[in-house]
Amino acid sequence: MLRSLVPVVLLCCGCATHADKLAAIRSSYHNGNLPAAHAQIDAGIAKSAREADVLKLDKATALFAEGRVREAEQLMREVRDNFEAKEGRDLKEGVAAMLTDDQRLAYAGEDYEKVLVRFYLALANLMQDGSDATAYALQVNEKQQQIVQSAKPTPDGKNLKENYKLVTAGAYLYGALREETHTNYDDAARAFEQVAKWQPEFAQAKADLERVKTGAHSKPGHGVVYVFAMVGRGPYKEERAELVSTVAVLIADRILSALGKQNLPPNVAPIKVPRVVKSVNTVNQVQVLVGGKPVGATQTLTDVGRMAQEQCDATLPETIARAVVRRAVKKGIVYGTKEAIGTDKTQWSSIALDVVGVAWEATESADTRCWGLLPDKIQVLRLELPEGVHSLALKPEGANVTAGAPDLLNVSVENGRNTYVVAHYPGARMVGKPVTNKPAK
Repeated sequence: MLRSLVPVVLLCCGCATHADKLAAIRSSYHNGNLPAAHAQIDAGIAKSAREADVLKLDKATALFAEGRVREAEQLMREVRDNFEAKEGRDLKEGVAAMLTDDQRLAYAGEDYEKVLVRFYLALANLMQDGSDATAYALQVNEKQQQIVQSAKPTPDGKNLKENYKLVTAGAYLYGALREETHTNYDDAARAFEQVAKWQPEFAQAKADLERVKTGAHSKPGHGVVYVFAMVGRGPYKEERAELVSTVAVLIADRILSALGKQNLPPNVAPIKVPRVVKSVNTVNQVQVLVGGKPVGATQTLTDVGRMAQEQCDATLPETIARAVVRRAVKKGIVYGTKEAIGTDKTQWSSIALDVVGVAWEATESADTRCWGLLPDKIQVLRLELPEGVHSLALKPEGANVTAGAPDLLNVSVENGRNTYVVAHYPGARMVGKPVTNKPAK
C-alpha cells in the first residue's frame, strides 16, 4: 500500500502556477511589446489546455489593442461559449481536484470575467458593423443577473453574490446604442438610470438621463463620439497562504489523532488560496483634445480591479471550504492506508506514511488562472461634435505621469450617429493604437 501511494503523490506534484507564467505576458503587454506578448501567450496555449481559455482572452485583448478586432471578437466568443459549457459540469474534475488541487477543475471563468467578456464583445463588434453589439451589451446585464440569482445559498441561507458590484459599462453602452436609434429613448433612459444607481460617482450619468428624456440624441448637424479608455494595469491572482484555516485544520487533525489509534500526517503545509491583487497604477484618466483644445477627460464607468477583489472576497469561503475538504480527503486516504496495512503510531511504516502525506499536501497550489490583461478601470467620455472629420488627441493624466506627445487619430462624425474610439492605457504609454469604427477617409 505504501508503494502504491507514493506514485500517486509524485503524479500529483504541483507545477508553476498560472500567475508565474502570466507575469512575463503582463510585462510584455504593459510595455507595449505586443509581438512578445503574442508569442508568450501562444506558447502557453500550446502547452496547457487547462489555461487555454484565459490565455485566449489575453490574446484577444492584445489583438484588440492592435486593431485586429474581428480576430479578437472570434476568440472572445469562443471563450464565452466555453465558459458557458463548463458551468456546473466539473464533477469529474472535482474528484481529481480532491487528490491534487483546484487547478484540476474545469475553469469556467470568474464571475466578473463572464460578464466583462460580453462587454468586450460588444465593443469589438462595434468596431466592425455593430450588427451584434446591442445583443452583446444586453447580455452583460442578463449574465450578471443570472449569476446572482443562481448562486447557491450558504448553510445559513446567505447569498454570497447578492452584493456584487455590477458592470455599469454594459448598461451605459446599451443606453448609447438605444439612444442612437432615435426611437428607443425609454430603453436608453432605463439603462442610464441603472448607470446612475450602480455608479453614482459617474457624474455624466445625470446629464445623459436628462438628455434622453428630451428625446434628442444630438443637435441638428451634430453627431456623438464616445471615447472608451481602458485605464491602468488590471487585477490578477496570486497564491496566498490562508493562515486562519490552516490553524483550524491543525486543531482538527490533532484532535482526530488523539482520539484514533493512528496518527494523521502533521499539518505542515499551509492551505493555499488564490487572492486577487490590484496593481499600483499611475494613470487616473485620459484627457481628450479636439482640434488641439481640451474638451474633457474620461470618467470611470467600471472599476474592474475593485470589482474583482470584492468578488474574490465574497466567494473566498467556498474556496477555503474546498481546500479544507481536500485536505481531509488526503489525510483520510493516508489514515485508511495505515489501517489497511495494520501499522500503528509506533512503527516506522506509520512515520513513512506521514512523510508521504506531508509531501502530498505540499504539492497543492492555488488556482491563479485569470484574465490577466484586463484594465484597472473602464472609462468613457461623450463628445457632441459637428458632422465632419475631427482630429482627436489623447493624453493620459496622473500624479506620476510624465507629459509626452499625445496620441492622435482622425475620426468621422455623422449627423445623428455615434462614433466609438477605444484606447488602451495600462500606463503612461498607449499599448497598440486608438481603434475607431469610423476612421477618417
